[in-house]
Amino acid sequence: MQREPLFNVPTVIVVLLAALAAIHGVREWLLSEEWDIWFVYTFAFVPARYDASIVLGGVLPGGFGAEIWTFVTYAFLHGSWTHYAVNAVWLLAFGSAVARRFGAMRFLAFFAVTAAAGALMHLVTNAGSPAPMIGASASISGAMAAAMRFAFQRGGPLGFMRGDEDESYRVPALPLTGVLSDPRVLIFLAVWFGINILFGLAATPLTGANESVAWQAHIGGFLAGLLLFSWFDPKPRAFPYDGPGDDDPDAMGHQP
Repeated sequence: MQREPLFNVPTVIVVLLAALAAIHGVREWLLSEEWDIWFVYTFAFVPARYDASIVLGGVLPGGFGAEIWTFVTYAFLHGSWTHYAVNAVWLLAFGSAVARRFGAMRFLAFFAVTAAAGALMHLVTNAGSPAPMIGASASISGAMAAAMRFAFQRGGPLGFMRGDEDESYRVPALPLTGVLSDPRVLIFLAVWFGINILFGLAATPLTGANESVAWQAHIGGFLAGLLLFSWFDPKPRAFPYDGPGDDDPDAMGHQP
C-alpha cells in the first residue's frame, strides 16, 4: 500500500510563508529602529488613520494609498519570530487544505479578502485607536472557517470513508444551513469563538510575547471565510442528499 506523504504543502503556502519570513527578517536585521517604525506605520492597519480628529504627532506615512492597502498589507507583518511561528503552524494546517481546494490564485484572493474583513471588524470595534495591528491571524481564521465547509464531509480530509488524497479536497461543500446541524462543526465553532473571546476578555497574548491579541479581527476573518466560501470555491456546489424530496434545492444543500 502506498503511503501518503506526511507533509504535502501547496506551493502557494510555501511561497507565502517564505514571503512572511523574509519581510520580518528584513525588518529584524536590516532596518534601523527609525525605518522600522516608518515601515510599520506605512503598512500596518491603524484605526486612527481613518479618524480626521486624531493627529499622532503629524500625518501617518502612506497618505491616501495607505488607507486602502493597509487593509491587506498588515497581514504580512509580524511582531516577533514567535508571532510568525504560531501563525505559520496554523497556516500550514488550515491554509494548505483550503489552497489545495481553491488553487493558488483563488487562495491568494481569499487571503486578501479575509484580511480586509478582519481589518474592517477591528476598525469598527477599535475606532480611533493609534495602535498598529499586524499579523496574518485574520486570514488564517478565514481559512479555518473555509476548511470547516468541506473537511468534515464524507470522503473529506477529516471525514469518514476518506478516499483518494486529492479527491478528498474536492468533496461537495457543506451548505451554510448544514453548518448549524453538524455536531463536529458546532463543537469547532464553540471552541474557536470561546478561545478568542476568552483571550480578548483576559487581554492575554496567544504568543506569550508582549503583543495584544486583535481578537475582533480574528472573528471578522473567520466570518468572512465562512460566509464568502462559495465566492472562491470552484468545486460543485451540490451537497449529496440521500433522503426523499431530493428535488428541493434546500434539501440538496445548494450554497448561497
